[in-house]
Amino acid sequence: MRLTIVGSGDAFGSGGRFNTCFHLAAVGKSFLIDCGASTHVALRVRNIDPNTIDAIVLTHLHGDHFGGIPFILIDAQYLGRRERPLTIAGPPGTRERVHAALDVFFAASSKTQWRFPLTVFDFPVGVQTDVLGLSVTSTEVVHFSGAPSTALRITDGKVMLAYSGDTEWTDALLPVAKGADLFIVECYEYERALSGHMRWLTIKQRLKDFAARQVMLTHMNPNMLARIDEARQSGVLIAEDGLTLDL
Repeated sequence: MRLTIVGSGDAFGSGGRFNTCFHLAAVGKSFLIDCGASTHVALRVRNIDPNTIDAIVLTHLHGDHFGGIPFILIDAQYLGRRERPLTIAGPPGTRERVHAALDVFFAASSKTQWRFPLTVFDFPVGVQTDVLGLSVTSTEVVHFSGAPSTALRITDGKVMLAYSGDTEWTDALLPVAKGADLFIVECYEYERALSGHMRWLTIKQRLKDFAARQVMLTHMNPNMLARIDEARQSGVLIAEDGLTLDL
């Protein structure tokens, strides 16, 4: 399983980072985990052809995590001339929200007769779901998005990748992270307690409780970015746009 960080930024692009998007090469296929609004550009920067993506898996339905999808679809239809099937999967509400976003950005485009097979489906929270050979299990976390926001456990049967999505602290993260080869956790703030987001001072206290082989911080605001050296000294990895890891 190879992980490439396409975007590690927050909603505001703090530090010049692209919105959240992780590229995963596994089971002979190409996946995006989240697809923030800047993803279409970020993929080009990383020389990843959007038409090679087999599936997009979403944690929640905020624009900095799914807002790139309309642009990828419109590119595939009119510029890339895509023929390869594409699957989009996310928490309950995904299909409706993707169609709504298409129509907001490109009027009536949700009614497009796509030139490629397109499947958009909602996966149930807490139920193991197969997405093109990857096993995906979601857990609801604490982050308002008008639909369930989730953390994910993703495995190819050999490697376990866990990802918090966006959330404030919740004990629901502990079984998500447990035993993972890599647990990616959002760390938006350094010390302020914010609704819906994590802070470093809390994560630092709970690192051992995650019981993951490695922990990586992502989705950092300027306050946290200014203190990433302190976080590195605690043994965590720091997400950087363009970073590639073999898990």
